[in-house]
Amino acid sequence: MNQDVHSAATAKPLKGWRVLVPRGGPWGDSVAATLRSQGAVPVIAPLINFAPSTDQTTLETALADLAAGAFDWVTLTSATTVDVLYAYRAQIPPTTRVAAVGETTAAALSAVGYRVDLVPDDDNSAAGMASQLIDLEPTPRRILTLRSEIAKPVLTRRLSEAGHDVRSVVAYRTVGVPVTERIAHDVESGRINAILVTSGSVAEQVRQQFPHIPASTIIAAIGPRTAKDARKVGLGVNAVAREQTVDGLIAAVQRFPLPHASDEFSL
Repeated sequence: MNQDVHSAATAKPLKGWRVLVPRGGPWGDSVAATLRSQGAVPVIAPLINFAPSTDQTTLETALADLAAGAFDWVTLTSATTVDVLYAYRAQIPPTTRVAAVGETTAAALSAVGYRVDLVPDDDNSAAGMASQLIDLEPTPRRILTLRSEIAKPVLTRRLSEAGHDVRSVVAYRTVGVPVTERIAHDVESGRINAILVTSGSVAEQVRQQFPHIPASTIIAAIGPRTAKDARKVGLGVNAVAREQTVDGLIAAVQRFPLPHASDEFSL
């Protein structure tokens, strides 16, 4: 009997956990499915979304050129950029290679049917992506860099300095999405046992929307850079994924015992 109980616990390591998933769409659904398979109750609460670029004509022209094969590479430095591509039903031809800044962005691309040709091995940042692309492409290439309105043009500048033909286009503006009162209350009361943090923008919204997070709530960041961004805005981080993937993020949560394991929450 004890062996059966142990097997069940191993198969469902997050049984009893309620985990806040901070992004919706295909990526959020995929993370939620993984959490359910491990026994957790996912709470999808999109904290950020994108608003249209103030120069939509430039974006639409760039996406039309992308579909026509005008670029050797397209770079994406956030999962939100993937949301924009998906919203515009952007076509990426086989001749154009796709670079994603990290595993969150790569997973978002895969979730909506885009392929991924490059994810930086170590440094999941714009600078890290630039270094790897420059090493990979010693001769000039045509590169489309899609970015948020507030992003510093680090990638564009470094690629241009290396001799590449770069077109930098603002794809979106990031906006916060207020959560429901129920979710805000569940976080403040400790009913949410863990919050997944997948980017600096998400960290900002967690800090703003949940000013009173119980000490028992596990804050898990998808990587060292996200953890640094989270701490910069005053958000405590309990766990950092060893591998910057969804599985790595969930594994970081698994290393902790369930907060309030003996408590009974009413529905």
